[in-house]
Amino acid sequence: MPPSKSANSGQVIEYIPDRLYLASYLHPPTAETVFPYPEPPTRSPGKRSQRAVDGPAPVSSRSDRHPPYYFTVDDTLLYNAFHHDFGPLHIGHLYRFALHFHDVLGAKENQHRPIVFWSRADPRSRANAACLLACYMVLIQSWPPHLALAPIAQIDPPLMPFRDAGYSQADYGITVQDIVYGVWKAKEEGCCVLDNFDLDEYERFERVEHGDFNWITPHFLAFASPQHTPTARISESSEAYASLPKTLSALDAHPTLPQPFKNVLKHFSERNIGLVVRLNSPLYSPSFFEALGIQHLDMIFEDGTCPPLSTVRKFIKLAHETITVRKKGIAVHCKAGLGRTGCLIGAYLIYRHGFTANEIISFMRFMRPGMVVGPQQHWLHINQGIFREWWIEERIERRLRKELAANPPPSTPIRAMQKTSLGRTAQATTPPSRSPSNRTPLGEMDDERRNAGTQEDYLPAPTPGQPRKTSRVDRHHPYQRSVSQHPTVEEEHEGTERKSESSVHRRSNDGESEEETYLRMRSHRKASQSPGRSETIRSVSQSTTTTIYQVIDNDASNDAENVGCSRPKTIVDHITGSPTRSASASGVLTKVRGSKRSNESARTKESGVRKTSGRVGSINTNSGANSTVRKVSAI
Repeated sequence: MPPSKSANSGQVIEYIPDRLYLASYLHPPTAETVFPYPEPPTRSPGKRSQRAVDGPAPVSSRSDRHPPYYFTVDDTLLYNAFHHDFGPLHIGHLYRFALHFHDVLGAKENQHRPIVFWSRADPRSRANAACLLACYMVLIQSWPPHLALAPIAQIDPPLMPFRDAGYSQADYGITVQDIVYGVWKAKEEGCCVLDNFDLDEYERFERVEHGDFNWITPHFLAFASPQHTPTARISESSEAYASLPKTLSALDAHPTLPQPFKNVLKHFSERNIGLVVRLNSPLYSPSFFEALGIQHLDMIFEDGTCPPLSTVRKFIKLAHETITVRKKGIAVHCKAGLGRTGCLIGAYLIYRHGFTANEIISFMRFMRPGMVVGPQQHWLHINQGIFREWWIEERIERRLRKELAANPPPSTPIRAMQKTSLGRTAQATTPPSRSPSNRTPLGEMDDERRNAGTQEDYLPAPTPGQPRKTSRVDRHHPYQRSVSQHPTVEEEHEGTERKSESSVHRRSNDGESEEETYLRMRSHRKASQSPGRSETIRSVSQSTTTTIYQVIDNDASNDAENVGCSRPKTIVDHITGSPTRSASASGVLTKVRGSKRSNESARTKESGVRKTSGRVGSINTNSGANSTVRKVSAI
């Protein structure tokens, strides 16, 4: 039913036929407010005799229609803005709306009345009301997102997009559609569970005086930094170590800890938090967490900025291990628990569950208003494909290792000899090529080889200020982000290896036979190997043709990117269940035949064994198959 307008009634949209309507009014509606009742269905023409028997069809009058029931939450569910942000309403607001809505629907006097959920006609109220109703349909009534959005898709004027909580100019918008799809995706992935949602706990601990923290998912908690002096870690040899509370009763009796800090420590201990990650400069001593058996780690970077990808990888690895192996939760905080905290938690959720940047920003703000501020929104959008690729690369690597463990390649004398030969000459082979992005699986990340690439040089500029839930003046922390550049030595190492390899090939004499060349090369290898390494010698045939077998090992643990020549096909098949690879994971057996050359050809060509490249195929990291970004238009 298209939206209908009246001079005094505003705008009314039929959400569920003859039952639920979404409306906006310039003034609160009354009994005299015009309501667009549906027209009675027209009867199809029938026989004259049947019309004579039935008589004329009754026409319903206005007095016979049940008056609509109007209700609103504009004055009861209020968004606590940081600056110019106005929504979306959080999960606590949705829960309260659902309780009130169910009371309205369950009332006997409203059984045959149309229900009108209305708001004021200003753009912000309209956006919050439409978003709240659509999220209710997705979370409570289990509607698919496209049906929940269909009634408001062509609303005119369009719904106003939400902005971030920062103080700088808003240059990144989140629409109602982003919120609905983010909430739906979180529900499907098990990140948003209403069955065990505690409204009283949520509304209590989100307040600054009670701790200022919110659960984002069942495994992640975001909170603002506690404040207490001294801020240094307390060593076990100091006298103050004995006074650290190690039980909940000792925590309640501690004389100097402020109550918000006590609430944080008590809640973390009761809810199985295993790791606390601090992103801001120290404002408390981590020994209070460690005394309760909670691991504490610092990953500090500057306020208002975006983290380097090396920090994100380290966080993802630790968080994944904490969740999957230790079966514990992770608590992350910066000073306010919004901007930097949202960057790392959002990066992990994109990595693990495949959210888009808009979806994860929307969902985190639905769980904790104000998360991800200013340039951090653009940072998540730019790097969302990289985070998803990390997860796919890890899954491919794990699958290949399982396949190799379940189906080991047959061991033959030739293969055993060549594996030993490859082990001896590992320093003389060409290192595997890497893609231009220099991207590696998560397990290969170390201090010497950072996976940041050139992204570090193009981070969005810091925002001038960050939102706080308190009115205290923010301190300036004069620490800087130190990005250590580790020069790689692969290029010069590769050049040295090639130089030594070529010198061996060009040392052939004109008059020697191929047997002598082969034996001389084997003696050269034996002289260059370590004294403690044994060698298996195989007899050489006396024929004029010598056959040498070389195994190029394509194991995923050595080069996980050399999985196949077609990366999109490998990724699609892996997501559906079984990866398809163009080459065997065990290796490719390459047969190199050499024949006796004449004296003339020996002078112009290199003699000896021609070296084969260890590269079989590389993944095209420029492929867009696994970094598709859903383009969402304003509703």
